[in-house]
Amino acid sequence: MPDFDKLWDVLVVGGGNAALCAAITARRAGASVIVAEHAPKHMRGGNSRHTRNVRSLHPAPTDVLTESYLEDEYWDDLLRVTKGRTDEHLARTCIRASQYAPEFLQSCGVVFQPSLSGTLSLSRTNAFFLGGGKALVNAVYRTAESLGVELLYDCEVQHIHMEGGHATEAIVNHKGFPQRIRFKAVIAASGGFQANRDWLRKYWGDAADNFQIRGTPYAQGKILKDLLAQGIQEVGDPTQFHAVANDARAPMEDGGLAMRLDCVPFSVVVNENVERFYDEGEDTWPKRYAIWGRLIAQQPNQRAFAISDVKAINDYLPSVFPPIRADTIGELAQKLGLDVAKLEAVVADYNAAVRPGTFNGQKLDDCSTEGLTPPKSHWARRIDTPPFHAHPLRPGITFTFLSVKVNDRARVVMADGTLASNLLACGEIMSGNILGQGYLAGFGMAIGTSFGRIAGEEAAKTVLN
Repeated sequence: MPDFDKLWDVLVVGGGNAALCAAITARRAGASVIVAEHAPKHMRGGNSRHTRNVRSLHPAPTDVLTESYLEDEYWDDLLRVTKGRTDEHLARTCIRASQYAPEFLQSCGVVFQPSLSGTLSLSRTNAFFLGGGKALVNAVYRTAESLGVELLYDCEVQHIHMEGGHATEAIVNHKGFPQRIRFKAVIAASGGFQANRDWLRKYWGDAADNFQIRGTPYAQGKILKDLLAQGIQEVGDPTQFHAVANDARAPMEDGGLAMRLDCVPFSVVVNENVERFYDEGEDTWPKRYAIWGRLIAQQPNQRAFAISDVKAINDYLPSVFPPIRADTIGELAQKLGLDVAKLEAVVADYNAAVRPGTFNGQKLDDCSTEGLTPPKSHWARRIDTPPFHAHPLRPGITFTFLSVKVNDRARVVMADGTLASNLLACGEIMSGNILGQGYLAGFGMAIGTSFGRIAGEEAAKTVLN
């Protein structure tokens, strides 16, 4: 039974990668640390359970990363996907710190696999965890436990009491019983509100009922809402979220990475009205995959269909659910419940607009369309070789962008611009400072690891000095 009478140096609220990076860092600095994870032990780890890589700056090749990936290119990539909606100082702070993320995680027992090639196209920029997110989570938890961090499961923090910019205690529900945790400093690392459909419905209406929650169902945003209600400065757009094209047949919660579909660049995508609505080949998939969830969320009934033929089947990662197949486009439309004449016309117009080039599924090629609206800028090949394939799509939400404002030391900023004296934040609950929109593959882990370490260092400094 944990000691609820003890005055802890640091309370970490949350149990994902950012939280554990903060907890381990603070503990290594000499602070006593307690972690409150809302989920039961078998569901611990938040969205980190479903991650697989971290985007890392590196000036030269490493044992797990090829070539080099320098600050200015990293920043340009981020600027492109956010369209300027980012705090450059905080973004560059994260980018620079990401150089040390793989080494830090390795010190926590995380094992990386050799650099990858093929359909992922990320061997130069992203380091992949051997065993994926669950292996990562198990490693950081083992390390925290070995260091003497107190780990509480089934422990929902319901309220952090603030007095004049100073946090004094947390009210928690631990395995069904109310408790209080006292601390000298607290780190909020409890994620966004993507699993809270009532909150999502505030901005999206009934469409929110059709959103698939890719990760933890425990991301209800309770501490985010609690802190914002107590005068913490808000940052980020509440209507924005990281969302991908998910298989429409996936579970509505906790489906994870396996339900994401990577077929979009090699397809044409139509909505239920059999209308194309965006350039499927705009950029390489790691830079553009995260826009497709939001695009689909804006379509009728939040559904879309990726249409291709047999030529594309080996160009993307295999799907959990097999594609729907047919010998003709008309037959495929019937199986999908779409207007036959409209789908035949869309495919015919697309085929007529294709201007062939040299196809290369690993980088921007010169296969495009001409005179088509919207265009397909790359990877445009005629859809003319049966069997024809379709993947039904829905938006799969990963995390929301509404956040608490922080400075470059992960200290939370009050509405009047002053700093909270002993409240810090890391991970998704502060990611909106850097991600105003869009996403880069592996960047969430970069934010969580980098600012988790910063928050842990700063919390320990606060209580030990």
